[in-house]
Amino acid sequence: MAGEITETGELYSPYVGLVYMFNLIVGTGALTMPKAFATAGWLVSLILLVFLGFMSFMTTTFVMEAMAAANAQLRWKRMENHKEEEDDDSSTASDSDILIQDSYERAEKRPILSVQRHGSPSLFEITDRVEMGQMASMFFNKVGVNLFYFCIIIYLYGDLAIYAAAVPFSLMQVTCSAIGNDSCGVEADTKYNDTDRCWGPLRRVDAYRIYLAVFTLLLGPFTFFDVQKTKYLQILTSLMRWIAFAIMIVLALVRIAHGRGEGRPPLADLSGVRNLFGVCVYSFMCQHSLPSLVTPVSSKRHLTRLVFLDYVLILAFYGLLSFTAIFCFRGDSLMDMYTLNFARCDVVGLAAVRFFLGLFPVFTISTNFPIIAVTLRNNWKTLFHREGGTYPWVVDRVVFPTITLVPPVLVAFCTHDLESLVGITGAYAGTGIQYVIPAFLVYHCRKDTQLAFGYGTINKHRSPFRHTFWVGFVLLWAFSCFIFVTANIVLSETKL
Repeated sequence: MAGEITETGELYSPYVGLVYMFNLIVGTGALTMPKAFATAGWLVSLILLVFLGFMSFMTTTFVMEAMAAANAQLRWKRMENHKEEEDDDSSTASDSDILIQDSYERAEKRPILSVQRHGSPSLFEITDRVEMGQMASMFFNKVGVNLFYFCIIIYLYGDLAIYAAAVPFSLMQVTCSAIGNDSCGVEADTKYNDTDRCWGPLRRVDAYRIYLAVFTLLLGPFTFFDVQKTKYLQILTSLMRWIAFAIMIVLALVRIAHGRGEGRPPLADLSGVRNLFGVCVYSFMCQHSLPSLVTPVSSKRHLTRLVFLDYVLILAFYGLLSFTAIFCFRGDSLMDMYTLNFARCDVVGLAAVRFFLGLFPVFTISTNFPIIAVTLRNNWKTLFHREGGTYPWVVDRVVFPTITLVPPVLVAFCTHDLESLVGITGAYAGTGIQYVIPAFLVYHCRKDTQLAFGYGTINKHRSPFRHTFWVGFVLLWAFSCFIFVTANIVLSETKL
């Protein structure tokens, strides 16, 4: 997410790219989706899930088109610079030289000659990994760039708060019960309060905060250093994730097939739509990571079709996971973190499987937390960076890591309501990243491409939704969602 051009990385086949995108999108949000489905009703949930999947696919194609346009501008600039080096005896700059020197200032751009306009289609090939921050600086003005980083930072704060709450919450649920230590975890008809006893005089909320403190002390220091997720760690966490998802789906299907399904979900309940919307937006989030996913794909000939296939598979998976959940468990017994429903002895007889599923978020989220924290810290640095300037050691090594780590931990200290955290993060910052930013990026990149290369230039990676109507539709939808979610929150608080 850093605002720069980074190394492309090792190339991989289109189908490996499909798997990587699937793994990126299907994460923590999927574990909070079953409860959101049960709250909003199965029919409303299904319709909204399909529609939001379609909207996410559309804006994903917007980002890919903007990536291709950014690559074309950078490639043309390199060609012109190379030409200048070969012809440095010339004292007068040509019109195309002026174009490239001022390529990021739309007011000073002029169309290139038609012979260039109809040149090789490889001009729009995606070979440089241009991160979203760099695209924002190419196509937006200063205010737009600052708003972009503000949106990214808010989203990452929400991400870290969800992670910081999910790990202690899972540990608390697995190790605590209302009557003391219980290896079976959550019982079928038991409703726990934060004030219930966990171990001796310690309340459940005390245990949660102890786990949160340990989590912060163990993983927080990574924020002060540079860390990245290795390939082998990614393979391990992906393998654990798919084993956990497969076990949950199979166990739920077996219970339903044996007539032990407890769920009787309503057809529709509009009071649950707010959280469902936020959870679904969060669960389809991938736009901010597209440059690192798409650029290394070796063959991009059918890239849009491949992404569409990915979204169809993800929709099918989300539907299977959520529908098996809401028909297997009663709506009021579904946990914020779906894995915790399998910490019951009547659901899973084998203790090892119960603990694996109950603690699954602890393993996977703990490996992601330092990566997200370092990404957030670097975005803070980029936001306040001035050309040619450097930060004092204290600011660079202490202030930025501290402002990265403290706010999400404080939020997690105050609440462990994961459904609300995911819902609010998705509904606000998620709407900005998934809808608003891609829409403005594709709108401005199209204008810049026409000004730079002339009207009639065809971007080989242009979105199927090429009419300006779709850009306006996405922005109108984003604005409507913002108003709906805000009004819903205000009305809910008023009733309370």
